[in-house]
Amino acid sequence: MKQVAGLISTYSSDEFGICSALYELGGMVVMHDASGCNSTYTTHDEPRWYDMESMIYISAISEMEAIMGDDDKLIHDVIETAQQMKPKFIALVGAPIPYMIGTDLKAIAAIIEEETGIPSFGLEANGMNGYLSGISMAFDAIVDRFCKKEVLKSTQTKVNILGATPLDFSLNGSVDSIRRWIENIGMQTEACFAMGSSLEELSKAGKAQVNLVISYGAMEIAKKMEEEFQIPYVVGVPVGKLFATTVEHCLKEALETGKSQIVCQKYKADIRSEKKAAIIGESVYATSLAGAIEQQYGISCEVLCPLETEEMILRSMDKQTPEEDDLMEALEGMDIVIADPLYKPLCSKKASFYPLGHIAFSGRIYENEIPDLIDREFEETGGLR
Repeated sequence: MKQVAGLISTYSSDEFGICSALYELGGMVVMHDASGCNSTYTTHDEPRWYDMESMIYISAISEMEAIMGDDDKLIHDVIETAQQMKPKFIALVGAPIPYMIGTDLKAIAAIIEEETGIPSFGLEANGMNGYLSGISMAFDAIVDRFCKKEVLKSTQTKVNILGATPLDFSLNGSVDSIRRWIENIGMQTEACFAMGSSLEELSKAGKAQVNLVISYGAMEIAKKMEEEFQIPYVVGVPVGKLFATTVEHCLKEALETGKSQIVCQKYKADIRSEKKAAIIGESVYATSLAGAIEQQYGISCEVLCPLETEEMILRSMDKQTPEEDDLMEALEGMDIVIADPLYKPLCSKKASFYPLGHIAFSGRIYENEIPDLIDREFEETGGLR
């Protein structure tokens, strides 16, 4: 019963992470799932839906098709639609039903690619993993199929931003702020995976000299690009003025040495307060915010990460808390909690609660209240004092 959540919501699933990562790239994304699942994604997890067109479809697999294993209908429907829409690629996305009946989406994608000539790939999501694994699968497919291996490095200092989706960075200007910050420190953005950059721009990502990883969903492609393109990566988000300076130093160190950097392991905090703060959320953003608060306010921060991550991203005091019970135990004795508002029922009434909405957790409920904290003084956004 430990895995049952009685008070809080769940995070967006892997199939929705795939859709979010591929949304702006001109491809046709087909979730092989029952009718109705697409509306969950579009109404809760996709803030771009009403303002930006994208070819996100659902196969509407029926009970009889699932029982009989009728792949021909899926193949026919996808080919017919692709011939009309002419997408740049076709992505077949798994879900619980094809996972349970053993549908070979990669084989089906190969058949569709042979028939249409359009690059096609199957992404074996199952609807039971978190959105970060879906983002990782989608980015990996883009790098494999479209990023050019033989490219000349730019003569200017170019940075790829890896991990930008509205699930982690709402449409509040944060990604644009990261681009401006990169310009302000004397560098340029080559490509942004995957907001505000076209598929053609992503295909030239190998020209960059360094990658900035701003979400754990991009860690696998950061490692792949380090190996295949010899591009070192820096893991961190330029949150707050002081921590943004630390990220800048890490980018320059990575450029000079060719060695990747984890920003939250590279700063020293001057803890001046007896208060203890907990930050709940995705590991890269949460550890960056923790570093910014420790540097600016001297308040000790502990990151509680309910999502998949790696030990090297978390600091020694941070914890993975995948279950509701784990979170409740870790929150005991905290003076301050910074988290999505849907986490408030888990917190002590004595703790000061600072809401920080996360679309991957609460959907668009608090979308208009999520602050842009990139390269800012926290007082400007009503932060900790």
